[in-house]
Amino acid sequence: MYRRGGEEVVIALQAKTGKTLWEFAYDAPFLEGMNMDVGPGPHATPLLSGGRLYTIGVTGKLHCLNRAGKLIWKRNLIKEFGGTVMARGYSSSPIAYRDSVIVTVGGPGHAVVALAQRDGKVRWKRQDYSNSHAAPILIPVDGQTHLVCLMNKVVAGLNPGNGDLLWSHPHDTIGDHTAVTPVWGEGNLLFVSSAYDGGSRVIRIRGSGDTFSAEEVWAHKRKRIHHSNVVRIGDYLYGSNGDFGPSFFACVNIHTGEFLWRERTFARANSLHIGWDRVIVLDEDGVLALARVSPKGLEVISKAQVMENKAWTPPTLAGTRLFLRDRKTIRALDLR
Repeated sequence: MYRRGGEEVVIALQAKTGKTLWEFAYDAPFLEGMNMDVGPGPHATPLLSGGRLYTIGVTGKLHCLNRAGKLIWKRNLIKEFGGTVMARGYSSSPIAYRDSVIVTVGGPGHAVVALAQRDGKVRWKRQDYSNSHAAPILIPVDGQTHLVCLMNKVVAGLNPGNGDLLWSHPHDTIGDHTAVTPVWGEGNLLFVSSAYDGGSRVIRIRGSGDTFSAEEVWAHKRKRIHHSNVVRIGDYLYGSNGDFGPSFFACVNIHTGEFLWRERTFARANSLHIGWDRVIVLDEDGVLALARVSPKGLEVISKAQVMENKAWTPPTLAGTRLFLRDRKTIRALDLR
């Protein structure tokens, strides 16, 4: 997706050549109260499920398209549901569960909404939280699937089939700028983080029958992830740490919250775990790197300046082809 004047555009490209296959454009004037100077969006990742494509722009317009880019149905998450209008625009990515597409909306009684993938009809709408920029995830907890939503000042686990609350835990922040996708992994440990004095915490989710608990393992404000991602490898978390000041690439113990090291090697960066101890890193200055990470430190194997504009989108690897984008360019690199 990209912005063109007062429109938002969904574009399909041929993976091998970058040739445009089709585009779908729609009007998307910014709403009152939005300040998009830091980046006009769109921000959310498109979802492909069951042969249909679901996209959401910064004004909360959700479109369902077929593989040829033709409109099947649309909903306006802010006007129709009274969703939260955020200063930086709508950012949360849609997620598929069975034959529903689930979106965070924000607001009393409709913080999270499930729509039928086929026609967009409401399956359920529940909870009372304000929205955030963070995308929801699905996690397996003791034989049951939970929908984890990192909302404004709270992280909640819902039943994705009906929106019932299974557990919740406070996650206080200054403002509504929580933007980091939660990370789930071994040991039933859930990692969440925010910038602007929000900090990070790890929560252990346990279940017995229909009862679930959320127990805080640790929390501190020394690790504050702004809007980049974090990867977990074994017992350690790797990613950029910091908001207004320098953003060090850091390693943190998932069990204790202890920092093992911080490196100034990259500007604020997104990373992609590609096996064993290796990661691909793209920082916001457009520097691409292949590196090894471990509790002992960061080893940069190779790096190059590959993008020219601000790059905030995580890389995508398909086979040996790496897709990158910054504010103005999308690029494919062959890593063979």
